[in-house]
Amino acid sequence: MAASITRSCRLVCGVCQRSQTTSLLRSLYTSNVRQISEKPPKEKENSTNSLSSLIAAAQERRSAYDELLNSEEVNFERSRRHLANMMGEDPENFTQEDINRSIKYLFPSGLFDQAARPMLSHPKDYYPPQKAAQFDNDGRPFHCLFFTGKPNYFNIMHEAGDWLHNVISKEDSMRLKGESIEGVPKLDIARSEWLDKLAMEKIVLEKLKDVEYVRLINLLERILRQPLAIEAQEFIMRFRKKIEAVLSKEIIEPLRKDETGRLYSSGSGTRKSSTATVVLRDQGSGKIMINGHEFLRTFQQVCHREEVLFPLHFANMLHRFDVDCTTEGGGPSGQAGAIRLAISKALRSFVDEPFIEKMRQAGLLTVDPRSKERKKPGQKRARKKFTWKKR
Repeated sequence: MAASITRSCRLVCGVCQRSQTTSLLRSLYTSNVRQISEKPPKEKENSTNSLSSLIAAAQERRSAYDELLNSEEVNFERSRRHLANMMGEDPENFTQEDINRSIKYLFPSGLFDQAARPMLSHPKDYYPPQKAAQFDNDGRPFHCLFFTGKPNYFNIMHEAGDWLHNVISKEDSMRLKGESIEGVPKLDIARSEWLDKLAMEKIVLEKLKDVEYVRLINLLERILRQPLAIEAQEFIMRFRKKIEAVLSKEIIEPLRKDETGRLYSSGSGTRKSSTATVVLRDQGSGKIMINGHEFLRTFQQVCHREEVLFPLHFANMLHRFDVDCTTEGGGPSGQAGAIRLAISKALRSFVDEPFIEKMRQAGLLTVDPRSKERKKPGQKRARKKFTWKKR
């Protein structure tokens, strides 16, 4: 009897313990639920404060940039008019070219670094542009592509896609009407090249990855491959820069005739301590004479022969000219480089300007500045050191 009472008491106590545990768990659950339900308003409040602080910081940066630009523009205008009065010219028609000419006259400088020379230009030329406000006071973005992270870049991509669609649609409509597209002029881009990544970032005012830059260039190239790419000329030329200023500074001598009536041109080149003078005579057989000796006899190594023949091979005129070279100073490597540059300069008189630009891009018209590095005192050679021993 006593054992059964004890066993029943134990069961009752176990039930009580379970009930107490259950009630404790319920109380903990309800308290956690209350805490969890109370947290979102705090987070929402924090997020609202952070968003408002970001908006205020962006507006403050933009207003500070505008104030700086306005003050610098006032100083620039005052300096421009004062400089015009100093030079005795009309301040109203005093352009940036006149400013550069006046500074070069008043402050002659022998400094080689362009950034170290005195200058006076508009503040927009040296202050990097900044984005305009991207959202209003309530945090609503102005642009539909704001949440992409790079709205200006993707806006240009969408615009390029629209131009591609319009060009293809116009070509299809012309073909359906039976109109020929052979007479449509082609877009001339021979004297221009695509902007590099840094210049493209200045246009979009956003940092671009290499993949994004390549993607944009590929899309623009696809527009150029269309027969009616001239329709998108204004849009495409926004992302290309002209390179015709490089050739405008060079003076190309006209072709002359010798006693026999053959056309010829001459050129000179340097490499290391070697100098070379070349005369190209048209209607030849491809014979090359160097200081009165045959070409193969002068240069024994294949690399030197290839360097001399590269300009003629690049122009596909190996057997058109008779080449007469005069060179002095230096060794075979320097003489071959000097002859190569001299042939390239003489070859300009026989080709048109687009091909001259191709030669420049291939490096045929650029002086090779490399030279042997001198030996340093305390060293075995120019770079090699003596063996160091601790003892």
